Amino acid sequence: MAELANCTRCDAVFVKTIREICQKCYKEEERAFDLVYSFLRQRKNREATLMEIVDATEVEEELIIKFIKEKRLRTSQFPKLAYPCEKCGGNIISGKLCSNCSKELLNDLEQHEQIEKRVSDNKENNSSIYYSIEQRKDKY
Repeated sequence: MAELANCTRCDAVFVKTIREICQKCYKEEERAFDLVYSFLRQRKNREATLMEIVDATEVEEELIIKFIKEKRLRTSQFPKLAYPCEKCGGNIISGKLCSNCSKELLNDLEQHEQIEKRVSDNKENNSSIYYSIEQRKDKY
């Protein structure tokens, strides 16, 4: 069943079905996509970077990133088309985090699990121990 919602782009009230945006904004996004895609289809522009596309087409960077994340623009077809990692800002072509940030996150989770295991083991022994964690952030 359809429901009323506010468009995430223009804040207009519309009947929400599949999209998070109203019909007017959807049409604008489609025009922007057509502009970006026609720019990239030209042989001389196939290796354009994100910023070069923004400068040439005047389409918002966030909108182009949305097209990439929705897989409407494929990084396999356009080799220099990358967007920033959500944590460090390094260029990536898929996902939300680069490999370094993913590894760092996994290491942090493993440390947390080890500490939780130690704490639960000590609770079974009815002993009171405090743990102090020293975190290091090495710059790459």
